[in-house]
Amino acid sequence: MTRPIKSLCITEDPDRPTTAMFAGLVRAGVDVSVICPEHSERRQWLKDNGVRVLDFSLHKRFDREGMRQLRAEIVEGGYDILHLFSNTALQNGLAASRGLAVKIVAYRGIVGNVSFFSPVSWMRFLNPRIDRIVCVADAVRDYFLAMQPKFLRLPPERLVRIYKGHSLDWYRAVPADLTTVGVPKGAFVVACVANYRPRKGIEVLVDAFGKLPAEWGAHLLLIGAGMDAPALSQRIAASAAAARIHALGFRSDAPALTAACDVFVLPSTKREGLARSLIEAMAYGVAPVVTDCGGSPELVINDACGLVVPVNDAAALADAIRRLHDDRELRARLGAGARERIRRDFRIEDTIARTHELYRSLVAR
Repeated sequence: MTRPIKSLCITEDPDRPTTAMFAGLVRAGVDVSVICPEHSERRQWLKDNGVRVLDFSLHKRFDREGMRQLRAEIVEGGYDILHLFSNTALQNGLAASRGLAVKIVAYRGIVGNVSFFSPVSWMRFLNPRIDRIVCVADAVRDYFLAMQPKFLRLPPERLVRIYKGHSLDWYRAVPADLTTVGVPKGAFVVACVANYRPRKGIEVLVDAFGKLPAEWGAHLLLIGAGMDAPALSQRIAASAAAARIHALGFRSDAPALTAACDVFVLPSTKREGLARSLIEAMAYGVAPVVTDCGGSPELVINDACGLVVPVNDAAALADAIRRLHDDRELRARLGAGARERIRRDFRIEDTIARTHELYRSLVAR
């Protein structure tokens, strides 16, 4: 009998889909070990589900002590695969494994920010020692395949699209009571969950919300770290709807808040992969509105499981919200379609199977 494939996975964000994939690979017969932050709430869950968790972490992108420990682990453990899920993991993993026969798999979750003219990019995703880059969406893969100059592009076979899988069973939070965050009972509510960055387009959403009829009495929830940024606060204060825009900041109950809303909006302007908050909203059956940015229109099929509008177009965003406000049946149909889209096409079982298949193909080589 041949021995099982041995995989060493390093992640800084051991979220539920990623840790469920690790556990699923173990059930499929892969010998998986994981390096993840010591403070992670999913760390104990991994141990309880048969995944070996190593007792050291990588604390920076050039961690000499971490690299020393990592190299010793790779050599002593006899790993076939080194699966790296972040820039920190990638830089340290590539350095620690130099000269070793282990296969390198990198994960890429956003579009862009890689360039042939950037030395840092060659230390990460353009490093020729990487055997496969797992792209979270076709939009990520397509970016690599369209990079210039053409003669430097990565070979297509090095780029593999594997969606991050989910299960509807994970999304059973009771919808929150929105009166606790200042929303009157029965109000029409729009949610946006994203850590504040200029590329997330939050200001565009604020402008769009200000264009909606005041008589609706609609409310907007902005959930995520950094929502108190001065530039955003000024934009909200200048809005005609300022009194009905709630910048809640980071909330551990974001899924429950989203589940209680009528519409979810992700107004990204560039580099979007497949946002976790968008998938959560769809899993709860909340009708989504997204921009034609990165992987969002790949996830949200226009008029089947949500609405897709142009990037940086506040008027189009307002019109989409207006359609969903005025047409309750459309809102229900798109919400149901969104939930079905996650159930049918973003299954954790498929992620596990495709990752296992990738591992087998690399070991066979």
